[in-house]
Amino acid sequence: MRFVFLAIAIAFVVARSVAAEENVGAGGAEENVRAVQSKLSDEGCYFGEIDGAYSSDFSAALSRYQIRNGLPITGQLDAETSKALGAKPAVGPSTAASEQSSETWRQLRKRERRTSTSARRSETAATEARETPSPTDNETPTGTETPQQTTPVEARSSAESTQPASAPPATGSVDEFSTNRLRDYVAAFVLAGLDKNVGAEAEFFADRVEYYDQGVMDREKIREDLKRYDERWPERHFWVAGKINVEPQSDNRVRVTFPLGFKLRNGNKQSSGKINKTLVLEPAGDDFQIVAVNEHKG
Repeated sequence: MRFVFLAIAIAFVVARSVAAEENVGAGGAEENVRAVQSKLSDEGCYFGEIDGAYSSDFSAALSRYQIRNGLPITGQLDAETSKALGAKPAVGPSTAASEQSSETWRQLRKRERRTSTSARRSETAATEARETPSPTDNETPTGTETPQQTTPVEARSSAESTQPASAPPATGSVDEFSTNRLRDYVAAFVLAGLDKNVGAEAEFFADRVEYYDQGVMDREKIREDLKRYDERWPERHFWVAGKINVEPQSDNRVRVTFPLGFKLRNGNKQSSGKINKTLVLEPAGDDFQIVAVNEHKG
């Protein structure tokens, strides 16, 4: 009987020890993510709260960092990305990030005002400074208020500051094609190609597209082609291996060209290298759509 009680006591101690280690591990993982969020915010890649949560916002931020630094675009805190950020790889949460890959690339496509946490703090401080009047700013030596004179530059700045932060430019304006938006769009497009929902990147295409050397194809035929590609290369890794070049077109479109590195695998069969990818985009509401795509070896 004493042996039974002893065994129970040992099992209880071991269980408590394992639970304690799991709690410490979970806390450490959260702190790791929090530290990465802070770094990504300073880099201008993360725009959410520093809360340690492995959310779609955080995955989107990782994708932005990856595309800007020539890392494989995974949306995850993988080994290469964590090394570049001086952090630990996220083993458990990265699995969850993989499952929410659809939400991640959709988040990258959203049009919104993107301001890092550090920039928001600076803006808040600047606003508070402007709203706090200096005793000598608006008073004469006798204490009588005098009218403020506004220069043209100040008037323009004031008018701009009253515009809604999320107000988009007119639909179809070339101003919509900012470098960061296009980077996010390219990252989203690449990440959609890794989605478990095979053919998800078909959502990026217009109804009819100049599709490589196959002529004009509709979206459904493109989706079928993407599924065949997935069957041929089920294991894929992509990264932007250089500068993204943007060339406005005369018909309110923009040509985006970038070098895309790849590693493909299907069992024992492998392929790797680099191609120059070209996307021709046009505005579609608050988003873009691909109207032509092509590539050639670099």
